[in-house]
Amino acid sequence: MDPPRCTEQLGSSSPTTYAGFTPGRQRVRNSTGPALRLTVVTDNSQRPGTGAHSSAPANLPTQYAPADAEGPLYERWVERGYFEADAKSGKEPYTIVIPPPNVTGSLHLGHAFEHTLIDALTRRKRMQGYETLWQPGMDHAGIATQNVVERELAKEGKSRHDLGREAFTERVWKWKAESGGQISGQMKRLGDGVAWSRERFTMDEGLSRAVQTIFKRLYDDELIYRAERIINWCPRCLTAISDIEVEYQDDEGELVSIRYGEGGNSIVVATTRAETMLGDTAVAVHPDDDRYRHLVGTEIELPLTGRRIPVVADEHVDPEFGTGAVKVTPAHDPNDFEIGRRHDLPNLTVMDEHAVITAHGPFQGLDRLEARSAIVAALRAEGRITAEKRPYTHSVGHCSRCKTTIEPRLSMQWWVRVGPLAKAAGDAVRDGRVAIHPKEMESRYFGWVDNLHDWCISRQLWWGHRIPVWYGPNGETVCVGPDEQPPSGEGWQQDSDVLDTWFSSGLWPFSTLGWPERTESLEKFYPNSVLVTGYDILFFWVARMMMFGLYAMDGTPPFHTIALHGMVRDQFGKKMSKSFGNAVNPLDWMDKYGSDAVRFTLARGANPGVDVPIGEDWVQASRNFANKIWNATRFALMNGATVEGGLPAAERRSAADRWILSRLNAVVAEVDAHYDDYQFAKLSDTLFHFAWDEVFDWYVELTKTVFQAGGPAAEVSRRVLGEVLDVTLRLLHPVIPFVTETLWTTLTGRESVVIAEWPTDSGFRDAAAEREIGTVQQVVTEVRRFRADQGLQPGQKVPARLDLAGTDLAGHEPAIRQLLRLQPEGEGFTSTATLPVAGATVALDLSGTIDVAAERKRLTKDLAAAEKEKAQATAKLGNGAFLAKAPDHVVDKIRTRLSTAEADIERITAQLAGLPQG
Repeated sequence: MDPPRCTEQLGSSSPTTYAGFTPGRQRVRNSTGPALRLTVVTDNSQRPGTGAHSSAPANLPTQYAPADAEGPLYERWVERGYFEADAKSGKEPYTIVIPPPNVTGSLHLGHAFEHTLIDALTRRKRMQGYETLWQPGMDHAGIATQNVVERELAKEGKSRHDLGREAFTERVWKWKAESGGQISGQMKRLGDGVAWSRERFTMDEGLSRAVQTIFKRLYDDELIYRAERIINWCPRCLTAISDIEVEYQDDEGELVSIRYGEGGNSIVVATTRAETMLGDTAVAVHPDDDRYRHLVGTEIELPLTGRRIPVVADEHVDPEFGTGAVKVTPAHDPNDFEIGRRHDLPNLTVMDEHAVITAHGPFQGLDRLEARSAIVAALRAEGRITAEKRPYTHSVGHCSRCKTTIEPRLSMQWWVRVGPLAKAAGDAVRDGRVAIHPKEMESRYFGWVDNLHDWCISRQLWWGHRIPVWYGPNGETVCVGPDEQPPSGEGWQQDSDVLDTWFSSGLWPFSTLGWPERTESLEKFYPNSVLVTGYDILFFWVARMMMFGLYAMDGTPPFHTIALHGMVRDQFGKKMSKSFGNAVNPLDWMDKYGSDAVRFTLARGANPGVDVPIGEDWVQASRNFANKIWNATRFALMNGATVEGGLPAAERRSAADRWILSRLNAVVAEVDAHYDDYQFAKLSDTLFHFAWDEVFDWYVELTKTVFQAGGPAAEVSRRVLGEVLDVTLRLLHPVIPFVTETLWTTLTGRESVVIAEWPTDSGFRDAAAEREIGTVQQVVTEVRRFRADQGLQPGQKVPARLDLAGTDLAGHEPAIRQLLRLQPEGEGFTSTATLPVAGATVALDLSGTIDVAAERKRLTKDLAAAEKEKAQATAKLGNGAFLAKAPDHVVDKIRTRLSTAEADIERITAQLAGLPQG
């Protein structure tokens, strides 16, 4: 049989069959590993939690030490092959790819957050019996990696050009082997359950073949082409970058107004980039602007150059903005380039790849910023500056890699014609083949794919997938597929550019499975079940995977669901950044509090599509939760909790037993619903409050008197407590895998919770037991509050008389007395305070422990507040005009306030009456 489920009645379980486990893998049963030196024997007569009361909880240490446990546990999981995926399996597949981190990267909180969510999903599905694949790998990160190695060369006084292309590429591969990929080890620290044997790299042989294959197909289908267009150029990285790799920020610059032409035929234009005027080939005005109608078709002189340029009419110009006239520099501005195409204007490039002025004249050889100042000064000297605004704050694009200001530049590049691909990507979401979660993120997706411009895919780098195109001596162009021989002979040369990194990572969901070959893995695990990623790379990566997946896989999208999450921020909601001084290395927190604490903190903040604030005190609280689980399980083991045998019949269970099993099934159902809706924060919160509040703070406490009394009732509660802990630990495992592994294997004696069966809801509920225990909780909570108000210490014992007649609390008197530290009345008992609650009366003898005058003053103040609340609510409910206009939920809220106030008045009045007179 399978391990016990969360059901009303289940029999014992054999450790020989596990959910998600494929026969043939190495396994070692009934071992919990060396980390904690646990001893778990298989003789049930000697096992903790079976039969007689046990005094030693399977050598479970008094404290949990994550640093000692986590590494060995993870190594054992990997050695036993728990995370591997079998393409030949008959189980239903569940596939998730890791958003491939850069080979240059290290684990940051954003990675830890995303990986925690993915790991929780895959661990649960593995426990549910799916053939689960979490596909790992890394991205070659073209610009970032080349920059790293070039910096290393610079320390030696060399550049990549000193080595040459082939030697430089070999140097990058060497760096990758020696220094790249440290994030893999950090992922293991976090507990990532990835299939390490399937780890891929975007430039390994198989993925390179996939890249060359899809390039060739797109080229043959005329969806890839080469053309001269305006691109975003980084003068530092010396390469084109895509629109989505440009970061915009407000910079302080200057806005100068320049007079072109003379007298009545002059036009004033404003610019923040005066240096580009050297490349102007026209001035444009709106065709309906009467101010300039007489100038359209004429020529005016371009200052400082001696050239004459035409005045053209173009509807792109906004006549209401500025002077209503704009300078047109087709080779250095994307909008101007389009105006130039419409009016057949020449394209004059006036800067080189380093953003140095190349135009002949006094400004040649100056950097663009130096030239800007020099040109403005020269124009001022000629009386051409009509206005200056300094400083002028405006949005400026920067390279996301090196933060250098981007230079729009006319360049011959390779492009993807995205029109039909983007339409297919949009249609797949609109027709329901792919769901975006949360749904409100759909508009952002459509806003991108519906307005996507052709994608510049060539990069002027040496590290990356080289474009598989050869040029012949007579102008020939040949695109070569992976199984074709490139042309040879004198004069043939391969294109020197490489492909944008996002081109290869866009193939990730199927290239990692062996495409273009129809491998067993591709047939089994494509499409992915879900993509879990940040909304910030919806455009970078998600849209590209959608376009390529639909194109390469015959209209089958790469995943069924796109689950988007937010970004991790500090506890004040501020973006984490080294420059802000609030960046956190998650490894530091793992060292201090354990990986489970970091994971649980991140999961508790994970609401779909919403940014996640996190602070160290929250991680500390999660560590405390792990300790609470540890201590409660130790208590259970010391008191003989067991998972052996079926659950006792319902009639043998106490109300507390029935209550906790009813709540347990409800929690299983709730957690499942939250997982299916990617509500990680809600499922984590549900488990936290159930485990801490209901299991540990209530059920465990309620069973203490039962265990002390012994007998048949204790045997029943030992089995119920074992069941509750078994199921609770399995529910918690996907989020906090390490501590639950140690505790579950100790409790059950079975191999691993990783391959245990996921709990299921049997539907068992006991409303009566829930009401009964709810009443116990109400009595205990109210008396505890009263004790605290009186300044009594939690452990201070107080004589009390309990009148439980007419309630269903009689059987709970021993537990209530123990929970409240209430002694029997004894001789000389004097009731100095009486608390009516839930139909019962608790009379306390607080002689010498209570300040009657202070208590009367406090209660009188509370009574006045309750009466005021009642009066306000009554007045509103008696106002017909208010009731006619107020929404139903507002009226219901006021009715609830009235009911609460009336109950408070009754309770406080009774408390005042019970106080000693005088």
